[in-house]
Amino acid sequence: MIEHTRIYLIRHGQVDGFENFPIYGHTDIELTEIGLLQMEKAAERLRLVDVSAVYSSDLKRSLAGAKIISRYHDSPLFSRQELREMRFGEWEGLTLEQIRKRFPEELKKRAKNVVHYSPPGDSESIAQLAHRVMGILKEILSKHSNSKIVIVAHGGVNRVILCHALGLDLGNLFRIQQDYGCLNIIDYFPDHTLVRLMNG
Repeated sequence: MIEHTRIYLIRHGQVDGFENFPIYGHTDIELTEIGLLQMEKAAERLRLVDVSAVYSSDLKRSLAGAKIISRYHDSPLFSRQELREMRFGEWEGLTLEQIRKRFPEELKKRAKNVVHYSPPGDSESIAQLAHRVMGILKEILSKHSNSKIVIVAHGGVNRVILCHALGLDLGNLFRIQQDYGCLNIIDYFPDHTLVRLMNG
């Protein structure tokens, strides 16, 4: 069998206020009871996997899930700020509807250059998010060669990793669905990458 590193990439569970489609970004929000159950289900799916390490964003909604998954594994848990969701500046905590009403001109700018656009305030573009995320992913793959690794992160972070794995331009980011608590499986071989499961 060809040696490779397998990443079990998970999105955090359902969050408080989910029904209003909030843009939380770096806002530290808790999981709902359903969100915790979703993480329990993810943990059960991976219970028999020989996991070498679990990585998580340092935000509560991801870290809570990573801790649940870690219960089944005698392996270290690493909390990393680099795995945080995109920073949305003045859009943090707003719903999609509120953003449409308050920032119509900004949304027009975003539509013209979705990859390099940054919302008003202290924020990031998708390109900056990708630079941050791919940096930590490269570190994880290098550190845990030929191992099985769990990463619990966010919708935007996961989409960046999946775009890279599929060879897609970042402009296709929002063509990839990432449900709360979903599982993606990616195998990294020396000369290619194979996405075995997406949004499972």
